[in-house]
Amino acid sequence: MTTRAKTDPFGESLYTPEVDFAVVDRAGEVATARGVSSAQIALAWLLHKPGVTAPIVGATKAQHLEEAIAAEELSLSAAEIERLEEPYVPHAISGH
Repeated sequence: MTTRAKTDPFGESLYTPEVDFAVVDRAGEVATARGVSSAQIALAWLLHKPGVTAPIVGATKAQHLEEAIAAEELSLSAAEIERLEEPYVPHAISGH
């Protein structure tokens, strides 16, 4: 967990840890099974969504950019996509 995540009260108001981090955990499970990073799985999932052509990637290290490029080549199965989406719980818009 980052220092900001530990100390930013506004950031805390944006998430519901009981359900939101289940999504993060699931991405980690799929990533481990595939032998890639969670970031690659998350980007690969995003690129499977209609209308997404260029996700914004906040790369601060060369490794981040390399993982993003590798994610573009990663093909997720329908079962993996279903597994990734299963723990998601919709929320009302917040923070705006």
